[in-house]
Amino acid sequence: MYCFLYIDPGTGSMLFTILIGVIGAGIYAFKNLFLKIKFKIAGGNVSAVSKNHLTYAIFTDSKRYFNVFAPIMDVFESRKIPLTYLTASPDDPALKTPYTYVSTVFVGEGNKAFAKLNMLDADILLSSTPSLDVYQWKRSKNVKFYVHILHAANDATAYKMFGIDYFDALLLSGDYQIDQIRNLEALRHLPEKELKVVGLPHMDEMLKRYEQADPTLPHPTPTILLAPTWGANGILSKYGSRILDALLATGYRIIVRPHPQSYTSDKDMLTRLMDAYPESDNLSWNRDNDNFDVLRQTDLLISDFSGVIFDFTLIFDKPILYTKPDLDLSQLDACWLEDPLWTFSILDAIGMELNDDNLSDVKSLIDTCLTEPRFAEGRDRARRETWANIGHAAEDVVDYLVGKEAKLTCPSEASSTP
Repeated sequence: MYCFLYIDPGTGSMLFTILIGVIGAGIYAFKNLFLKIKFKIAGGNVSAVSKNHLTYAIFTDSKRYFNVFAPIMDVFESRKIPLTYLTASPDDPALKTPYTYVSTVFVGEGNKAFAKLNMLDADILLSSTPSLDVYQWKRSKNVKFYVHILHAANDATAYKMFGIDYFDALLLSGDYQIDQIRNLEALRHLPEKELKVVGLPHMDEMLKRYEQADPTLPHPTPTILLAPTWGANGILSKYGSRILDALLATGYRIIVRPHPQSYTSDKDMLTRLMDAYPESDNLSWNRDNDNFDVLRQTDLLISDFSGVIFDFTLIFDKPILYTKPDLDLSQLDACWLEDPLWTFSILDAIGMELNDDNLSDVKSLIDTCLTEPRFAEGRDRARRETWANIGHAAEDVVDYLVGKEAKLTCPSEASSTP
């Protein structure tokens, strides 16, 4: 008789995390022993054994967040302050960007990257990656201070549960996020983190680019961009040919820009739609790597639970139609709080909901959004609430990091500085 052992996914993940922790602890102990021996051989000269120490480091788990950190790296570079950028993407644009004072390093993908981070030696590490000290990414004993920066204009509680609990500081984009964090800390009996509202570096850069760009050419009919996310909640997965038929019936110029992941995860569905709706004078399919030009020429955006909504409406100052996603809040920090997500509460102020009941009347919805002044007022309100310090985020991020490093290394001098 055979006996089979079954380990459920949750237990397997926990055991894997424990294994990574044990291996990391063993490597850390060996590394400490090695450094002590090397320290004695070097005659007690600290500078001879601390070559791997970093003052400032940035970690990103994906090249998608290069636009978040590029403005920050540019400030470090302009101030001639050494910085190390660690990326888990082998094709991260930063790796090919010429810097003098910023070093860019590919640290491997997945668990290989986290294994290196778990032994990092640095004063300050800045990252937009959540779940520090929750899964495979553990706090290194040689990193003095961990800082998390939000990468979108939305709620600080939209992360998976405990995603930002174990950072030392959070860099936020709006004041409402402070209450969200403090409420979570109180409910979980956590020590208060340092909170600093700095704004959104990537949106500052896109706004600057928009202000410096040539005016768009006039067009006789509105241009409508359909930019859904991927997966079951995406508009194309949900409505398919129904929404394309309804949009084409408006007589407006329609651009469809599927999420890049759709070409992999929703390949069959997308192939069917692209075959059934080939490009024409009124319809085009957009796959540009950079979405700036297509957003700039668009008069109204139709999307779902995607960050592009706020990039579009707050930077380009234009209205939206949105679909409400079937989002499971039970896995998010938001489920701990009674207040609804800010992201959901602001949507009605900046656009109108598209659903099964009004899909056939989409032209009327579009025309209303394009003409009623209340949506412009809503965009102004959204900017005030979620996009602070417009135009100065990157400089304020670097100012904060430099000030914090001074306090970490020379606390007495930093406290006496006026």
